[in-house]
Amino acid sequence: MAPTDRGQNAQADQLEQYTTEQRNEASAGIDSKTSLEIVRIINTEDKKVPLAVEKILPEVAALVDDVVASFKKGGRLFYIGAGTSGRLGVLDASECPPTYGVEPGMVRGLIAGGQAALTTSVESAEDRAGDGVAELQAAGFSAADVLVGITASGSAPYVLGALDYAKSLGAVTGAISCNANSKTFERVRHPLYVDVGPEVVTGSTRMKSGTAQKLILNMISTASMIRLGKVYKNLMVDLRPVNHKLILRSIRLVREITGCTEERAREALEASAEGSVKEPKTAMVMVLAGVGRERARELLEGADGHISAIVESLD
Repeated sequence: MAPTDRGQNAQADQLEQYTTEQRNEASAGIDSKTSLEIVRIINTEDKKVPLAVEKILPEVAALVDDVVASFKKGGRLFYIGAGTSGRLGVLDASECPPTYGVEPGMVRGLIAGGQAALTTSVESAEDRAGDGVAELQAAGFSAADVLVGITASGSAPYVLGALDYAKSLGAVTGAISCNANSKTFERVRHPLYVDVGPEVVTGSTRMKSGTAQKLILNMISTASMIRLGKVYKNLMVDLRPVNHKLILRSIRLVREITGCTEERAREALEASAEGSVKEPKTAMVMVLAGVGRERARELLEGADGHISAIVESLD
């Protein structure tokens, strides 16, 4: 047997051991079921996902703490993955600027195969370990940043190479995987193993594994932004009002938080702007504290961005 054949056989044997590649007895005869029976099986399996995530909440919180610490020092959060995992990372990163008013580069998603892989399958891209490293280098990734690898099986070379590089720099690293034997866990400070069990369709990790990844990514970005003062009570006060709908939402938020009239809310929102960029959060503090834009910004800076701290001091 040629060395190449032996290597491929070894990889095939290893693949069979992955949690994500096991057969699911609950769906063994799913091909003979009615549509309603099929979706019931899928739904029953999907219910297991949040329970699996619940078991690792302390580990997720520990990663969040490191992400927040990085942000406060000017660092960035990077997600990296291939296929479904990569797309979920890009999705989470892309939604942070409009929701929380952060700069686009603060949370970044990298996917094997680049932009084309967002809409078209580029399966071979995950096998190129050097690509992940090159993309981190091009982005100026440093020890001040955080890298989270996302891979259901935990074996994508694209992700593993990037994690090795980040670790060599001394950066904080984390990994989300649904395979107990994930190779990523050897390379990271924060291993997040989500035991969702075998997929309904064997190996189709866009299903339960993808759902688990989405839930955890939601937690990482949302909890981090809340810790940074981007949320007051449960309202997203740092949104960017870049269209008519978001301007109306900003006015409603100013009114709801301050109790002022719509006219006053509109005036404050206009006065909060520097150039064409309106700042709902600044407008809220202007009304709450009865101050101008610059003083409101000073108060926010002194409160580390938390409106709750300002309200407490005013009381």
